[in-house]
Amino acid sequence: MTTAVAPAPTEHDHHEHPSWLAHHFDDAEQQFDAGKMGMWLFLVTEVLFFSGMFCAYALYRNRNPEVFEFCSTFLNEKLGAINTGVLLFSSLTMAWAVRASQLKETKTLIGMLGATLGCAAIFLGVKAVEYSHKWALGLFPGKFYISQVAGAPHSEVPYLWYLSIAPLVMLVCFILYYIYGIVTASKFHLRVAGPLVIAAACFFGGVGLGLVLEAEEGHGDTHASASHQEHSADHAHTDAAIPTVNLLSTDTAPLNDVATTPAESNTPDSSVNQKGMAGLFFSIYYCMTGVHAFHILGGMLVITWLIVKAANLEFHSKYYGPVDNVGLYWHLVDFIWIFLFPLLYLIT
Repeated sequence: MTTAVAPAPTEHDHHEHPSWLAHHFDDAEQQFDAGKMGMWLFLVTEVLFFSGMFCAYALYRNRNPEVFEFCSTFLNEKLGAINTGVLLFSSLTMAWAVRASQLKETKTLIGMLGATLGCAAIFLGVKAVEYSHKWALGLFPGKFYISQVAGAPHSEVPYLWYLSIAPLVMLVCFILYYIYGIVTASKFHLRVAGPLVIAAACFFGGVGLGLVLEAEEGHGDTHASASHQEHSADHAHTDAAIPTVNLLSTDTAPLNDVATTPAESNTPDSSVNQKGMAGLFFSIYYCMTGVHAFHILGGMLVITWLIVKAANLEFHSKYYGPVDNVGLYWHLVDFIWIFLFPLLYLIT
C-alpha cells in the first residue's frame, strides 16, 4: 500500500505570492484595480455624506439670506484663505508622494508624506485659533449662541490651550521617539520620527500664524460691530418708531429666545432676531467645518501609517496602491474645503 506524497514546493511557488501581494489576488495589477475600485466606492459615500450638509446649508441660506450674511462677518476670510492655500499645496505634495512611491524614491516619498502631514497640522492649528476666538465671543451653535461681541471682555487663551494640549503631548512623545532613534542608531525609527516631529511642530506654527492674522484683523469686535451699526443707520430713517434689538449686546438673551412684534420684521436686524437663526448658522458652520476637520485627522492617521510602511521600504513600482488610494482620499478632502471656504466665508 503506497502513500501519496505531496510535491515539494518549487522556487516558482515561493515567488508566486510575494509578501506585498494578498493571497486572494493573482497578480499586482488585480490587487491594484480592486483597491482602486474600493476607494472610489468609499469616496462616493463621502460625497453623499457631505451632500446632505450642503443641501441643509442651501435650504437655510435661501430662507434666511440676511442671517447668513450677517453671521459671516464674524468669520475671518484671511484665515480661511490661508487654510485653502495650505490644503492646495498639500495636494501637490501628496501627488508627488504617489509618484515617488512608483519610482521607489524612499527619501522623497517620506519627505512628501511628511510635508502633507505638516500642511494638515498647520490647517488644524489655524482652525484651533479660529474656533477658540468664536467660543470666546459666545458664538456657539444652536441654543447655546450668546452674542457678546460689542465691548465684552473676552480671552481665547483658555480655549486655545485646551485645543493645544493633545498636540503638545504628541510633540513631546515624538521628540522622545526621535531621541530613541538616535540612541539606537535605527534608520527605521529616524525615518518615522522625523516627519512626525516636524508635523507636530507645524501645528503650533499654524497657531502662531492664526494669532497674528486675528490680531491684525481685529475681526471679532470691530468688524461685526461696524456691520451692525451700518445696518441700524441704513434703516433708522425708514421707521424710527420700530424698536430694534442689539445683536451684539452682552445683556440680552440668546438670539433664539428674543421675542419680536410683527412690525419688527420690516428691518433686517429684527428679522435676524425674529427668526432666531444666528445659532443655526453657527450650527451649520461647526458641523461642516468640524466634520471636515475630523476627515483631516483621519487622513493624518493614514498618512502616518504610510510613513511607517515607506520607512520599512515596502513601496515600489509594483506595489504603491495604498499611497495612491490615500492620495485620492486626500484630494477629496481638499476639494470639499474649496467649496466650504466661499460658502461660509465669502457671503455677500
